[in-house]
Amino acid sequence: MGLTKQYLRYVASAVFGVIGSQKANIAFVTLRGGEKGRYVAVGACEHVFIWDVRKAEKVLILEGKKHEVTYLCPSPDGVHIAVGYEDGGVRIFNLHNGESNISFSGHKSAVSVIRYDALGARLVTGSRDTDVIVWDIINECGLYRLKGHKDAITQILFLESKNLLITSSKDSFVKWWDLDTQHCFKTMVGHRTEVWGMVLLNQESRLLTGSADSELRAWDIQYIEEVRHIIYVVDLRRHNTLHIGFPLNVHHRSDFCPQRILSCKKAGSVLREARDRVVSLVTEPKAKVLACHGLDATLEVFTVLSEKEVQKKMDRKLKKAKKKAKSQEEEEDGPEPVVERKLSDEIQKLANIKASSKIRSMDCLLVPNGEIKLALLLQNNTVETYTLKTTEKNPTGTKTSRLTLGGHRTDVRTLAFSSDNIAILSASGETVKVWNRSTLQVIRTMGCEYALCSLFVPGDRQIILGTKSGKIQIFDLASGSLLETTDAHDGALWSMCLSPDQRGIVTGVIICDHKPQRLTVKHTRTLQLDEDVLCVRYSPDQRLLAVSLLDCTVKIFYTDTLKFFLSLYGHKLPVLCLDISHDSALIGTGSADRNVKIWGLDFGDCHRSMFAHDDSVMFLQFVPKTHLFFTAGKDRKIKQWDADKFEHIQTLEGHHREVWCLAISPNGDHIVSSSHDKSLRLWERTREPIILEEEKEMEREAEFEESLAKGDEPVVPGETKGEAEPAGKKTIETVKAAEQIMEAVELYREESEKLEEHSAACKAAGKEVRALPQPSQKHSNSYIFPSVMYRYVLWVSLILSSVFLFSELEVSLLVLPFPYVSDLLKLFNGYVQQGLEVELVCRCLFFLLRVHFGQITSNQMLLSVIDELRTNTIAKVREIRDVLGFNSAGLQFLQREIESKEDVMFFADATDRFEEKKRKRKKRERAVLTIT
Repeated sequence: MGLTKQYLRYVASAVFGVIGSQKANIAFVTLRGGEKGRYVAVGACEHVFIWDVRKAEKVLILEGKKHEVTYLCPSPDGVHIAVGYEDGGVRIFNLHNGESNISFSGHKSAVSVIRYDALGARLVTGSRDTDVIVWDIINECGLYRLKGHKDAITQILFLESKNLLITSSKDSFVKWWDLDTQHCFKTMVGHRTEVWGMVLLNQESRLLTGSADSELRAWDIQYIEEVRHIIYVVDLRRHNTLHIGFPLNVHHRSDFCPQRILSCKKAGSVLREARDRVVSLVTEPKAKVLACHGLDATLEVFTVLSEKEVQKKMDRKLKKAKKKAKSQEEEEDGPEPVVERKLSDEIQKLANIKASSKIRSMDCLLVPNGEIKLALLLQNNTVETYTLKTTEKNPTGTKTSRLTLGGHRTDVRTLAFSSDNIAILSASGETVKVWNRSTLQVIRTMGCEYALCSLFVPGDRQIILGTKSGKIQIFDLASGSLLETTDAHDGALWSMCLSPDQRGIVTGVIICDHKPQRLTVKHTRTLQLDEDVLCVRYSPDQRLLAVSLLDCTVKIFYTDTLKFFLSLYGHKLPVLCLDISHDSALIGTGSADRNVKIWGLDFGDCHRSMFAHDDSVMFLQFVPKTHLFFTAGKDRKIKQWDADKFEHIQTLEGHHREVWCLAISPNGDHIVSSSHDKSLRLWERTREPIILEEEKEMEREAEFEESLAKGDEPVVPGETKGEAEPAGKKTIETVKAAEQIMEAVELYREESEKLEEHSAACKAAGKEVRALPQPSQKHSNSYIFPSVMYRYVLWVSLILSSVFLFSELEVSLLVLPFPYVSDLLKLFNGYVQQGLEVELVCRCLFFLLRVHFGQITSNQMLLSVIDELRTNTIAKVREIRDVLGFNSAGLQFLQREIESKEDVMFFADATDRFEEKKRKRKKRERAVLTIT
């Protein structure tokens, strides 16, 4: 048997270079002991970064798993933050320790908006799949799914006083939902285009919406006393004479008229200066300040006056009107002047703030001293904060901080490693940065032209850049200064390569030498070609020079004479990247036709052509001293290949946009890659070997999971689709969970049959029926003790309930065939009798009864089981309720006894301090608002 080749796995090590991703919003957060307005949370690819804007430092990283962050929402108490992801999942993180213990999965596509209720007990999420899901955070389960919109959800608002929900969507509709009945009772159709944002003002009595025009529409909300008519509908089905203790045959529904809840009428509009659509429409928690922006760099800030302030303003207007009427000389007495109240009298413009680039998202906060703190996430990977003093007559925004050092403003198009594997060079359209690989901190930042290629000069004291304008720029790292700029080409300089003797460079295709005493480049030779040069490489033995041209071919020339040697043709589109192995035997080429070809440099023969990526292959590089190579493509993936066996080894997934380039360290232990998502990713080689068969199996499972995610939603038999549906989602985990439950039930069946056979054999032989021996005894290998198997099914359910939310466990129970449900009902009866996990058993029992109502009531064999379940469940639930009531009463009695004996109050000191701080804070806020 021949020896197999061993490959080592590369894993993700770090993400850096990104300050804030463009898909997620920005939000103010409060860390333990920190002041308000000092920390902001932004999405950073699949992670969440918490920045200290005062020190410009990253203080906390909330690590994600795989999918990109799309929305952030801090909890009302400031302790947690809810994070929505591209795959439709939601995770809740603790801001004190950065851990996540609660996660929800119910949407099919990206989460577009998240909202907490006032108590922080419920969470509502909207998605691009047009659904709205209400989650119970305390029980960690999904309550229901609200369906009705026809396009992506853009905003969600709670009406706490009436337990109502308002949702807006890109379908131009605003819908009102009653959460008590999960019913949409009103749809507003007053918008002609998409509704991108909305806020509640004046203590939930006014709604302000923003759409694709320059108009902010205001709607007055008037609440009317609600009258509900309960209509009971009796379900007349077969076996309706069966007396069951569960509400299976009676349903109730609340029918009401929308006009009896509230009315919503248009009150006017506020015109913005911007003419494009609204991107963000935000208010601070007290709804005293309103801020909005469009697709440009201008932020408009408005103030919302209170009723007293509006009344004072109207009195002044009326006084002026009376004075003007009195000054006019008229013979007859005219009518009393009347001043009409307009929306502009209630919402006034404060200031415009001009950011340094286009704004992606913003958040605002009103601090007790009357200042408004604004945090802006810009589209060029920058975070800016501003303050605005509302006490001034004509306030202007003051920039207080700007986070720019930790990333580039534009995409990084070239990367390079230093010879000692310590420093990483990254260059973009405006700057070149040198990073420390171990700490990921920026060592140097230097301004440059649009860089397309780069390298470290031997000695790692200088760097050379090739720019889009065709220039060669040389920088000194010690001083951070530009040493020299040379006009090398008339067009873009796409590629640059250091000669193996480390004395010169070749640039598509001009060969230059540099002198060691003072670093400079001297043009020595020029190779004229008929087509544009896209990539150049020296062979490690410096014998050959490979050049890829725009005519889809690769030309091989002798280095010393620049005479033509070979032409490699076969690609259908231009070759964008190439590299030569360390022994100068193989050359790999990657093309825009998505293929990678392996060629021999002796005769120019094509060894193998492989379909590598789903989009253009942007970069290719061999691992030093091996025939393994990596490719990067526009399909967001990095792949490793074996050029000898022509096998795909592994895929590195992590980037969320096109991968532009990568660089491999000289020792091959590290890889750094750059992408259109503004991130730089560091990959590290581990000692873990790769088994190719297992990798292929994992890829097939990932494909199956993707196809499963695109499948239909689970359907409850006998129920028609309406506005409210279950919140669960079918995933690969729920399918596996259902299989585990089925395996446990089958194992219980087998052992039950063996026990019956054993009992029958003992009776036939006239022997006494004895219990089977314990599994630890040697002669009982073929049997499992009955009590162990009896509890095994419950143990599996407990494990699944601890791993999943109950809404996901419901999906697993939903796909179970009915024969397994019959066995589960019998097992549930025994569990309830013994008092084993009564709460979990009851929840599963009620769900199965609701789903399989028709089959259960038509099955005569289950009548006795259902009757026993009715009796046992009611008795056991009453018993548990009595125990809880007794314990609660006992604890209250002990509290009263201790308080009366020791003359102290439990938690009194902490409560008093909290109330005192609350009173002082409210007093300061009232004083500030009175001044403003």
